[in-house]
Amino acid sequence: MLIKAPKGTRDILPDEIYKWYYVEEKFREIAGRFNYKEIRIPVFEHTELFQRGVGDTTDIVQKEMYTFDDKGGRSITLRPEGTAGVVRSYIQNGMSSWPQPVKLFYNITAYRYENVQKGRYREFHQLGVELFGSADPGADAEVISLLHLYLKELGIKNIKLNINSIGCPTCREKYNKILKEYLAARLNNLCETCRDRYNRNPMRILDCKEERCKSELTDAPALLDYICEDCAEHFEKVKDKLSAMNIPFSIDKGIVRGLDYYTRTVFEFVSENIGSQGTVCGGGRYDGLVEECGGSPTPGIGFALGIERLLLEMDNQNIEIPAPEGPDIFIGFIGENAEKLAESTALKLRAAGISCDKDIMGRSVKAQMKYANKINARFVIILGDSEVESGKVELKNMMTGETKDIHIDTIVDRLLKYKQGNKAE
Repeated sequence: MLIKAPKGTRDILPDEIYKWYYVEEKFREIAGRFNYKEIRIPVFEHTELFQRGVGDTTDIVQKEMYTFDDKGGRSITLRPEGTAGVVRSYIQNGMSSWPQPVKLFYNITAYRYENVQKGRYREFHQLGVELFGSADPGADAEVISLLHLYLKELGIKNIKLNINSIGCPTCREKYNKILKEYLAARLNNLCETCRDRYNRNPMRILDCKEERCKSELTDAPALLDYICEDCAEHFEKVKDKLSAMNIPFSIDKGIVRGLDYYTRTVFEFVSENIGSQGTVCGGGRYDGLVEECGGSPTPGIGFALGIERLLLEMDNQNIEIPAPEGPDIFIGFIGENAEKLAESTALKLRAAGISCDKDIMGRSVKAQMKYANKINARFVIILGDSEVESGKVELKNMMTGETKDIHIDTIVDRLLKYKQGNKAE
């Protein structure tokens, strides 16, 4: 139907958009404290970028991407996540020549064709950061600490940080042989997708969401037990740095994340609140991704945070986000000359940075005042012929009921003083 949004999408209406502004602005502010700069990337990319970057054996590429041919016959995909596009931008724009590390953050929409449920949509919104150029464990700790601080300052409680290491390609080659031996006896009990992944990318089987597959893998060997000495040393340093910052964490050997580009450190923040949706956000290191996408070997690490899931968690925890106040003033009027004065006065107020509303519906004065009450205007003036002639108006404080007789020419200064914390007199 033309008047119904497509399944998995939703409108964000004015009565809730202030919540989005709040978490977005807080994220922008926290990222700024860590010296991350905002990047904006296209909503679609060449399909090959996601096939190579995200991984052609992942659920995202195999089942969830919105892919189409454009009018030039090129295969195009709506971005299913942010990292691959940021990596493409890093390479294309020569960011390897910038002062290192390069620290970026983003606020994007993303698109995946998946089952719609509470807090999960086919068009969704993500906040994220990406750090390029540092292989040091300190980069891992910094990215995690940024996310930790952000969640803390939003007032979110009972969020548990789980970390793991999934090693490097050398570790994985050794581990895949062990995992395939374990899976061989269970292969017939796995879903068709997992059987297909057995030879191509057996680790992806561990990320399968099918219940029958999960039940078969409860005692699967953990990659953390097979990582090489260098990866083990890196992971120990990450843990030491988190402990030094008093950021509590737990080791979860089951974290592999759903994307092929991850290496070494992976992490998730998981809600322990009843009624919540589990994982709130996650990320990890991807030291081979820039090279895989055509750039020079460059280490990287980042995370993504779903805004829908975040707001749902805040709602579950009864965290109140301050609602916006009404306009500073509403100007009511009766008569043609009063309307002209109302229009010129409203523009002066707005130009001075004062929020102002006035009637554009042709309402009666009584109906205008009802409207002023509904929109929670702080002050009201009513203009008529006598006010136009004398220039004197009655300024009413709608919160206290107090009224003051003032000259219309002083209204801008009076309201500016009020906004600065002084009482309008």
